[in-house]
Amino acid sequence: MSTLLAGTLLLTATGLFSQVVGFIYRMLLSRLIGAETMGLYQLVMPVYSVLMSVTAVGLTVAVSTLSARYHALNDDGTVKAVLRRALGGFFLLAVPLGLGVAALSDPISVYLLGDARTRLGVVLLAPCVLLTGVENLHKHCFYGIGRVRPPAAVETAEQLIRACAVLGLLLALLPRSAEETVGVIVLGMVLCEVFSACALTLLFRRHWRRFPPPPPRDEVSRRRLFAIALPVGATSLLGTLLNCANSVLIPAKLVEGGMALPDAMSEFGVLCGMTLPLLGLPTGFIGALCLVMVPDLSRRTAQGDQRAAAGFLDRVMSATSLLMAPAMALLTVIGPAVGRTMFRDERVGDLILPLAVGTLLGCWQSVLSGALNGLGLQGKGARNAILSDAAQLVFTFFAVPKWGLPGFAAGFVASGLVGAGLNLVSVLRTAGLKPRPFRWFTRPVLAAVFMGLWCNLFFRIMLNAGCRQGWAVLVCTLLGIVLYAAALLAQGMSVNVVFAWFGSSFSREKRKRKEL
Repeated sequence: MSTLLAGTLLLTATGLFSQVVGFIYRMLLSRLIGAETMGLYQLVMPVYSVLMSVTAVGLTVAVSTLSARYHALNDDGTVKAVLRRALGGFFLLAVPLGLGVAALSDPISVYLLGDARTRLGVVLLAPCVLLTGVENLHKHCFYGIGRVRPPAAVETAEQLIRACAVLGLLLALLPRSAEETVGVIVLGMVLCEVFSACALTLLFRRHWRRFPPPPPRDEVSRRRLFAIALPVGATSLLGTLLNCANSVLIPAKLVEGGMALPDAMSEFGVLCGMTLPLLGLPTGFIGALCLVMVPDLSRRTAQGDQRAAAGFLDRVMSATSLLMAPAMALLTVIGPAVGRTMFRDERVGDLILPLAVGTLLGCWQSVLSGALNGLGLQGKGARNAILSDAAQLVFTFFAVPKWGLPGFAAGFVASGLVGAGLNLVSVLRTAGLKPRPFRWFTRPVLAAVFMGLWCNLFFRIMLNAGCRQGWAVLVCTLLGIVLYAAALLAQGMSVNVVFAWFGSSFSREKRKRKEL
């Protein structure tokens, strides 16, 4: 079995486990703190995203890309130099920025976020970002050199530690106000990142001993590092600012439309803290695929193997659609009932159909964005992401005051459509890949719609007949798998074709390496 396939499967299992643990954690957290405080916590997280964009996002992409390139050229000494320089640049940015955010936490919480109760959470974000950046740089260097087991193991433990730390602190400290509650949640995140940053640093230092010493004053790798990091970081920052503006505007525009502030914050908490995480449960595969795909495409590009890169992208698009389309269709049917039971809020699952469509489009956008990063076109991917975020912001600004959250859902679909469409055009032009709309989109989506309609009918019949919800969910899930496979067979394709493509590709690659 290929290292790439093994890495993808391992990261997929890790990602799915993390998604499940994260979902259970969010469910327990929402029951413990309530929808309004969950909305305040969601309001703090855009500040975290901005800080990460300024300090770490560009550097992590550069480390992943360059470590894969130099490792493919058997230049592991330069890999070590790239990581060292990335860490130095990160600390140079993160330390003064974190101190500035802590000092200006009052105006940030009041004037930018629109709620003074977020101040304590903003202050505690500074150490959290510092630790997360160290973790991510080491993690992406591991991915670049093709070693996925150490970061996968750390990520698995990280999810469990985060859930235990946050929930344990909330139960032990019993915060008396919403501001203290948000602060305790961020404090639990800090404790979790202490473990992750220390563990990955020690693991990489252990692996580091095998590397030759870095070349003295290698200006070429230094220029390449910042040539990738600076444009990616700048465009990521712009996109993150658009996302932050969107998050801050949603409750504000709901208030403008006539809703009271506590109700608006509660609706925002249900949407971003419950419904969207429910739809995000199956997307662990996408994150794992992107983490492995970027360094692999970078390696193929460095070796001039354009044909193999195009074939790999073809299989990635097919696999993404075959897995994500039925998952979204099934969640559209059973998601509202499951979410309301688990989160104990009747609003969970509202607008789930358009949100599921937007999530599927977002999966395509993420995979294609990873492909652009692997092909060395980080600028195009970031530009397309900014245009996608701008589309969402326009809908939030103009449609939410008039239509409420349905206006956000419409923007969510429009944003995914813009991002996925632009990324697809960019990848097709660059990789020399012929579009295959039937194989990539039409066939899996039609099969998923067919499955969803029948599952919806059976689910309603079983509930109306007095069947317990758990049994109805289980039967519809099993029935959905059978119906989806039947729909694919009826269109001339078996479910295991994509995985056979992967296997045959990896076998060819293995034979090629033996010949060399």
